[in-house]
Amino acid sequence: MEALLRHIATVNDAIPPAGRIPFRLGAEQVGWLSPALAEALAGFDAIQAGPAGVVLDDAAALPSIARTLARAGHMRWRNEAFDVRATPDGPVLSTIDRGALPAFGIEAQGIHLDGLVRRRDGLYIWIARRAATKSLDPSKLDHIVAGGMPAGLGPLETLVKEAAEEAALPEHLARRAVPTGIIRYAMNRPEGLRRDYLHCYEVELPEDFTPHAADGEVESFALHPLAEIAAALRDPWEFKFNVAVVLAALMLRHGMYTGDEAARLAAALPK
Repeated sequence: MEALLRHIATVNDAIPPAGRIPFRLGAEQVGWLSPALAEALAGFDAIQAGPAGVVLDDAAALPSIARTLARAGHMRWRNEAFDVRATPDGPVLSTIDRGALPAFGIEAQGIHLDGLVRRRDGLYIWIARRAATKSLDPSKLDHIVAGGMPAGLGPLETLVKEAAEEAALPEHLARRAVPTGIIRYAMNRPEGLRRDYLHCYEVELPEDFTPHAADGEVESFALHPLAEIAAALRDPWEFKFNVAVVLAALMLRHGMYTGDEAARLAAALPK
């Protein structure tokens, strides 16, 4: 349990500002900048810097500014637009490439799905192994379905889309998923401040369903007893970094940890 608690603390190790500078679209703060990126942004005519932080009044200019910075090597470009909001349920103010989100310290929304199977001897869970070609946590263990929420989509729409792409999970099964909560954290990463807002779901799947990778992002799927994965989480480093956190919340819901362990884990999980 100590290793899992340390892992959760690592995933949620950033409390802004911690030396970062507010980034605003007009009056709305949407992110946190490193001093180096704030200096790079100062070279754009549309940017103003002052006591309130770095301000871009023309929110529509953000995608092109981020593209210019990516070409200059300040961030990786992933060619996948995400919505930019000041709060998770607030209006969309602009869009930005997924690769630029940590550099700007902008919160990204995503979905994680626990795929469960109920058998006579108890609950099982489908676990994916990420492809060795993934840039983030290659070959680590993962959920049956997880992904970022692209521009213009909501959580359930993203879940249905990712389910088809990642696990060939039919829409009628994906739509059985029930929300189980939100996990929100801020993490210092080499690429910047990663702020994630995860919509967590679980679904009970029929025994005769077997997922298979449709888009090449997953190497394989395996069905494990829930208790086996609860035990594996005590040494969580084989799992993608945020998957271990979401799975820990699942184990709490299903009583896999009890007593003092359960209390300590509940207190440690980011919310």
